[in-house]
Amino acid sequence: MNSLASNRSERINWQTIVLFSLGFWMSGSLLLDFVIVPGLFATGMMSDSGFASAGYTIFGLFNRIELLCGALVLTGILTLRNRQLLPSHSQRWAVPLSVLLLTIAIIYTYIFTPQLSSLGLQLNLFETSSGMSPAMAGMHGAYWVAELVKLVVGATLLRWCYRSSCSLV
Repeated sequence: MNSLASNRSERINWQTIVLFSLGFWMSGSLLLDFVIVPGLFATGMMSDSGFASAGYTIFGLFNRIELLCGALVLTGILTLRNRQLLPSHSQRWAVPLSVLLLTIAIIYTYIFTPQLSSLGLQLNLFETSSGMSPAMAGMHGAYWVAELVKLVVGATLLRWCYRSSCSLV
């Protein structure tokens, strides 16, 4: 039974899966952060009363994709480390960094997105919105710090996996 499982897992090219997942995830994050959100801000949609529910839908869907990519990256890194296919200098840090990426995706999905959406939700239709609350500004700051960490860690893992895939060819 063990030989059957090992033969099946050898057919899966985990470096390709990790490279594709990280590339898709990081490019999607950059597109969302630097194209879609500024576009929504420029058109004035962020000041609209229905933006909180629209933002929850957009970010909620992307957060689920991030969870999937984070799980694929962690599984791939664990497999590559077990097979010793990662460069020796990255063996020690690859797993903790991929766990950090998955943790950030979990925090986005279950803490940031629901909290930011609830802070942006306008419950009194007769009250005009006065701008961003201090709590929302703090959450936005924490989001951007986590996003910067995610992009740096993702780029680091992408570079390590790309270098190891080039050295194996």
